[in-house]
Amino acid sequence: MSSPFAIVAGVGPGTGATVARKFGASYPVALLARNPANYQDAVKDIEAAGGRAIGIPTDVTDPTSVKSAMGKIQKELGGDKCAAAVFNVGGRFIVKPFLELNQEEYESGWEANGRGAFLFSQAVLPMLLNSTDLQHPPTLIFTGATAGFRGSARAAAFSTGKFALRSLSQSLAREFGPKGVHVSHVNIDGIIDIPRTHEWMKDAGPDAKIKPEAVSSCSPRIREAQ
Repeated sequence: MSSPFAIVAGVGPGTGATVARKFGASYPVALLARNPANYQDAVKDIEAAGGRAIGIPTDVTDPTSVKSAMGKIQKELGGDKCAAAVFNVGGRFIVKPFLELNQEEYESGWEANGRGAFLFSQAVLPMLLNSTDLQHPPTLIFTGATAGFRGSARAAAFSTGKFALRSLSQSLAREFGPKGVHVSHVNIDGIIDIPRTHEWMKDAGPDAKIKPEAVSSCSPRIREAQ
């Protein structure tokens, strides 16, 4: 029988990579990102530690790209037993007065977190439903933001996408929880400390930003994988 695997979409230098490394200690793991450079180091780290990892360039807003990625995962990792799937796609962080937003900017938040989460969920849920006999309940995790609970001024585009993501996670939890699939929305209430954010709040002290490793260590389901 093939071994169950994990899937992490939205891998970058922060949360996605650290979550993938955590799962990579216990499962074969597929790392998805639009830009291969975003997952290459994490793939190397997992394999250097004795794990199995594959990286697949994927645009989660494109149904053809998502379908192709899932086909490659099943071919390369074998079977269709998925222990966990993580949707960590951030989307564009646009801070702009509402009356200055154009339609493309506004819709970008929904495309990443609304459409992307929809396509990813439809692709992974059949595999998760096929994995309810595993030691731990198969799990679908969405990483969200406080923008999904409270829309801030000048953040209409980002908040719209994050609200859609949280709403989808609630609906899926109520539909698939009784079927044995755990669905969770993890709210990351802060700025992740990655190269792109080094200049943000740089005078606010060492505790102003969140270390990516702290995020992956706080999720109970990810701790179970260790």
